[in-house]
Amino acid sequence: MTPETTRGWASPEPGLDARFAAALAGAAVGDALGGPVEGWSPEQIAARHGGRVHGIVGPWHGDDWRTARPIAPYHKGDGHVTDDTLMTHALVRVYARVRDHLDAYAVADHLVPDLMTEPRWIPELEAEALPLQRIFLAEKWLVARLAYGHVDPREAGSGNIVNCGAAMYMAPVGLVNAGNPAGAYAEALDVSGAHQSSYGREAAGVFAAAVAAAATPGATPESVVAACLALAKDGTRTAVERVCETAVRYDDVESALVPLREAVAPYDTVGPDYRAPSLGARRPSRLHSIEELPVALGMLLVAGGDYRQAVLGSVNYGRDCDSIATMAGALAGALGSPPPEEWTTAVAEASRLDLEAPARTLAAVAREVFARDTARRRTHEDAFARLDPRADATAPAATGGVPCCG
Repeated sequence: MTPETTRGWASPEPGLDARFAAALAGAAVGDALGGPVEGWSPEQIAARHGGRVHGIVGPWHGDDWRTARPIAPYHKGDGHVTDDTLMTHALVRVYARVRDHLDAYAVADHLVPDLMTEPRWIPELEAEALPLQRIFLAEKWLVARLAYGHVDPREAGSGNIVNCGAAMYMAPVGLVNAGNPAGAYAEALDVSGAHQSSYGREAAGVFAAAVAAAATPGATPESVVAACLALAKDGTRTAVERVCETAVRYDDVESALVPLREAVAPYDTVGPDYRAPSLGARRPSRLHSIEELPVALGMLLVAGGDYRQAVLGSVNYGRDCDSIATMAGALAGALGSPPPEEWTTAVAEASRLDLEAPARTLAAVAREVFARDTARRRTHEDAFARLDPRADATAPAATGGVPCCG
């Protein structure tokens, strides 16, 4: 397949600004489409909607969303983004303040105060509130551990349930490190150490690497997966490998729904009933993986990088499909396949969010970070050359290196 048919762009390939815009808007739109069917199975979704979901739909319980359990009091549906997007945009704001690479201390110094002290419009609450009042307990952990527990930020994620909570908002880390998957992986591992441990933290690193790989000129879904497999460890690596081995056998997302679930099931701790997790659910392990990232990568492969197909496949997969669609949407967007304009407009209006401004902000920061990285690298090259005159300081830098964060 040609780039035009698989990734939705016209030659020449999109540049940095276009990829950033498509990735962040793509993540938000995927989040909004997946929110109203989160937690259900493909069969339940089809029964509720008279077939597969093909776009924005209303709340699962209709007008009873305010009181119906287990969704209440959140208005999921009608184009409302969820905490995935709220956290992603919060991380962009941290980059806008720091204007350099982030670490766990940046989370403590900037992200936590943002969640605690800055009221914002919360679409699912249909009210202005602190983001802290919307995020779930696994994200409230950041505030409990860092603001009240005074835990070392690099270790604060230990003890939290192991889930996709950190991975779901790591797209900005991948974009700031566009073209440098190893750098994105290292930075995301540091950032997410304040939030998650074990395979939850690993998934955050691998997802950031995937976004950085997708934002590389000439990237394909296959090259994104290859970058992930080169970096991923333990159960995360195995789960990605098994799911993607399954994904390449299919060329339509409908046929892949059940096989992808079967491929990831041995590594997913939640179990077959998403709303009644198994005894071992979300506990640290070197053998397991979150479900969301491998499935998002699998959908990206099945869809050939096409945004619409990757996201709709993720949405109709069910389970934690808002996070799966957030990841798949970010990856397809970073590859250069933007979300349909009608979806982006509808989500922005329904959620009362500017979906373009975060990308502009992050692109400006990424340019500044790249300039700093270049200066730091040249300083290092000069120092090493003076230490060892035999060193060839003009040799091309190794691709995928870890950026200096000093």
